[in-house]
Amino acid sequence: MTEIKESGTGEAAPAVDLSGLLDMLINDYSTRKQPSLIQMKKGLISREGFLEEVRQYVQAAYGTERQQAQELTGLFEQYIFGYSRISPLIDDREISDIRIVSHDNIRIKRRGQRMDAGISFLSEKEYRQFVDYVATKNQVNISNLNAIQRFTDADSHPDFILRFTVSMPLVNTYNEPYLCIRKVPRDFPEMQELIRRDMLDRELAELLIRRFRSGSTLICGGNSSGKTTLLNALKETLPDDVAILVTQQADELTTKRHPDMMFLHSLPGSGESQVSYDLKNISIAGLTMDVDFFIIGEVKGEEALYLLNAAYTGQLCAATLHAPSADKAVDKLVDYAMYGSRYMRDELMKMMECFTTLVFMEKYKVRQVYRNRGWNQETKEMMYERLY
Repeated sequence: MTEIKESGTGEAAPAVDLSGLLDMLINDYSTRKQPSLIQMKKGLISREGFLEEVRQYVQAAYGTERQQAQELTGLFEQYIFGYSRISPLIDDREISDIRIVSHDNIRIKRRGQRMDAGISFLSEKEYRQFVDYVATKNQVNISNLNAIQRFTDADSHPDFILRFTVSMPLVNTYNEPYLCIRKVPRDFPEMQELIRRDMLDRELAELLIRRFRSGSTLICGGNSSGKTTLLNALKETLPDDVAILVTQQADELTTKRHPDMMFLHSLPGSGESQVSYDLKNISIAGLTMDVDFFIIGEVKGEEALYLLNAAYTGQLCAATLHAPSADKAVDKLVDYAMYGSRYMRDELMKMMECFTTLVFMEKYKVRQVYRNRGWNQETKEMMYERLY
């Protein structure tokens, strides 16, 4: 049955299928109208001029009224310059994570609480086109050889760096892609703001800053617990005469003003290209760069050994990792360091004495701070003093 709506004269008129027209418009500008799109991306046509051309094309090619052409041009603008239907979710500063489970099931995390997004794609076809567009926009291949991909968009949004994880139906139980987006604020909060947000109080902040500058630090917790947020703020407190190297899988750690801070990120290989640089590779290279402070954004594997070796030689280090409590962070880092290592566990535990400060985060708050008092060779246990 055709949907109808009342016209201004009181007569019934068919409703315009903007979704179908959007598909046609995207296809047109991906094929025969592509030169115009390329000119705009090269800066030969202004954004405003390009969109006005699109509106005129819509009216002429599809026979739409001016208002309908403007609505369709607006949807096309979101598609080309943003992220289609989820652009409002990306713009929303209170939303930190977006999880697309299926075309009609989009979940968000707002202020730490998970909930329905209140929007959806109209069909599986539209959602799949969107996933293909996201991959193309970020120059990522999602063929069967690359059915699970992680990538970062650091250019599209003025306020956020977007970290994507996509898995395709080849590896999913159900027949639609999964797409998860972590929004990393460019204007990340510094220590004063974290105090205002009640992540920690001023006295604790001053304690962590002192210990961060004088010894190596591990910050642990679960997903979205505030680990990276705290590390981002702490590293901004380092003096300008400290040379800092940050290695990370995704571009979540940035700096606002430090003059001597370098950043390296990993580069995964693909089925078409076997060129890759994992955290282990870039950590090894980074340790030859004459740095005073070495940071790994999130430890997940063999890079732990190079972090531990650097800290054990006296270089100041910091990292985040997943662990259920402050005292378990040491065990977790040693587990990672043992991947392919020639060291015995006791040797690695002894080396862990150099990580003097252990912080546990939960629900965007500092829950525990431990001082590492060293390895007890007789009891085969690490000794701790709880500072908070």
